[in-house]
Amino acid sequence: MGLFAAGGVTAQERASAASGAAVGDIRIDGRLDEADWAAATPLGSLTMVEPVEGEAVRFPTEVRVLADAGNLYVGVRAHDPDPSGIVSFSKARDSQLRSEDHVKILIDPFMDGQSGYVFAVNPGGARYDALVADQGLGENQSWDAAWEASTTRDAEGWTVEIRIPVQSISFEAGRDRWGFNVERRVQRVLEVSRWASPERAAPLTQSDRAGVLTGIPAFQTGMGLTVRPSISGGAQKDGPDVGWDNRFEPSLDVFQRIGSNVTAVATLNTDFAETEVDTRRTNLTRFPLFFEEKRSFFLDGADIFDFGAGMTTFHSRDLVPFFTRRIGLVEGQQVPIRAGGKVSGRAGRTSFGGLVTGTGSVDGLVDDTEMGAFRLKQNVLERSSIGLLGTFGDPLGRADSWMIGGDAIYNTSGFLGDRNLIVGVWGLAAGREGLEGDRSAVGGIIDYPNDVWDLWLSWKRLGESFDPSLGFVPRRGVHLANLGVNYRWWSPTSSVRNLYFELVPILAWDLDGNLESYRIFTAPINVRFESGDRFEFNVQPQGERLPEAFEIADGVVIPMGTYDWVRYRAEMDFAAKRTVSGRVSWWFGPFYDGDVSELSVRLAVNPSDLITFELTGTRNEGRVSAGRILQEVLGSRVRVNFSPDLQVSTFAQYERESDEFGINARLRWTFDPLGDLFVIYNHNTMDDELLGWRTQAARLSLKVQYAFRY
Repeated sequence: MGLFAAGGVTAQERASAASGAAVGDIRIDGRLDEADWAAATPLGSLTMVEPVEGEAVRFPTEVRVLADAGNLYVGVRAHDPDPSGIVSFSKARDSQLRSEDHVKILIDPFMDGQSGYVFAVNPGGARYDALVADQGLGENQSWDAAWEASTTRDAEGWTVEIRIPVQSISFEAGRDRWGFNVERRVQRVLEVSRWASPERAAPLTQSDRAGVLTGIPAFQTGMGLTVRPSISGGAQKDGPDVGWDNRFEPSLDVFQRIGSNVTAVATLNTDFAETEVDTRRTNLTRFPLFFEEKRSFFLDGADIFDFGAGMTTFHSRDLVPFFTRRIGLVEGQQVPIRAGGKVSGRAGRTSFGGLVTGTGSVDGLVDDTEMGAFRLKQNVLERSSIGLLGTFGDPLGRADSWMIGGDAIYNTSGFLGDRNLIVGVWGLAAGREGLEGDRSAVGGIIDYPNDVWDLWLSWKRLGESFDPSLGFVPRRGVHLANLGVNYRWWSPTSSVRNLYFELVPILAWDLDGNLESYRIFTAPINVRFESGDRFEFNVQPQGERLPEAFEIADGVVIPMGTYDWVRYRAEMDFAAKRTVSGRVSWWFGPFYDGDVSELSVRLAVNPSDLITFELTGTRNEGRVSAGRILQEVLGSRVRVNFSPDLQVSTFAQYERESDEFGINARLRWTFDPLGDLFVIYNHNTMDDELLGWRTQAARLSLKVQYAFRY
């Protein structure tokens, strides 16, 4: 085999299985007792990925797949000789299941090796769904679909039964085979097993390495029309000395399938009352923090709008060309979205998307304005692509606002036989009335993301006036370079699972070639134990050349100048299989011209799957020449999980620097796979030096929505 294979696992080499026909009614109760399940042929056995790649599993798993005219069904029998050891404490929708027993499924209806849908369920029935993202190396977990799952437990393990309506996903009509894969995790022994491509270098989300599910029927989607009205009402007060205002807001979302693989969406008087609040975070940098999009209208088809490779430097966003949180949010305040439309889908090997919104006015903040974006992407070779992205409009109504750019990505899982390799380049230009100077941005990455060696080299150049109105660009007028050299050693000892060594230099210099900042992250010790616990120690030389002074904390201003220091971190993870688990992370040592300690704690208490508790806290304390730094953010969350379809959660946050305290209480009842009821109460108070604690804002909202499908 040459240096580059045709693209990883070929169709002839893929694991293959046939779906059975669901002739009778399938009741989603987690029992697999219908005759159709008994008649279906199980997929082949799952093979161990961890701890020993390629070994026979200790916990066998049987998987069967059925299909009828409108649904795909997946039944999994997860054998466990000691069911009392099952780790399962979540029931809420979109819970992080990676630290619990669970079964995860990938489906790739287009078999393009570049997209797919992820569905996961734990023994408690908690449902998780996501889109394949980051060139098959990650998941966009904010995406939600209408689907069902139910579980049961017995003396031999647990069982899950899943129904995925094809109206909830896009697929290519007439295709009788889909990409398919399934993975199981047994948390107490950290065993991971998989059906197709059971290799550590191949995450489940690499859909080109998935198996092939044959016997896919000619699905029927009816008219392909979904109408989802919602009603939101409640009361709110916007200050300590004002009364309560009542409100009643109807809204409407309409989804129309154009064929099986294109969806058009229209939204009127869009309401996001059910969207979870952002978690407060401390910030000791001179750049803004990035917060993920959570609103459903913008998440549908979000994978099509993904642009470029290498936009992130070591978990920090350097650039998001189309950042949908710019629409409907200005200076942290909601702006009404009066109407919007979106079209997204695939035609052959071409993906496309378009979005237009009209936002209303807010007195003293913004006037009515229109904004939107379009995206075209052509798949080439096996997993590679070239594309175009453009945006128009400005949240503040500034005239002649636009951005345009192109990207090209070579992506293969056949480098040197069966290794992953990503090479990407991109370029962007932006404009707006009054925006002068260099308004361009270019960059590229070479990425070798594999199990033992994980290597990458990225570079970006951002012009001093590159400021797209609908983008997120925390730093302009710089070159940014990032190198990663990471090595994982799988230990043969009985107590250590693996050791992970990291070297990540991050450099930034201005357009004249002057070094502005550097950070060299190293992990000489990062050990993961067979118990699931983990310990890491880091050493990080760091430096900044500040072109101007900046306020790092309230009343504390770091003067312009050149600074160099070395920071240290000790971090401990306590395995989630225990009733009490969590993480303690402590950065300490010099900081600019002083010394600052950053302590972060997350504690989870899971006495049962009925109720869970979470405590979080971050405390930054120290002193620089300009004064004392003291920042604290404390949070607590209580979840009561009556069932996978009914949860009540309360999240409280306190920020010391602003002396603000907020509570978000949220009830979600999914009374039907297509219907939800939300009750949300938000209350924010601030400690006034003269008047004490006073209400800044309070809002009680009730929202009910139901989707009618035709």
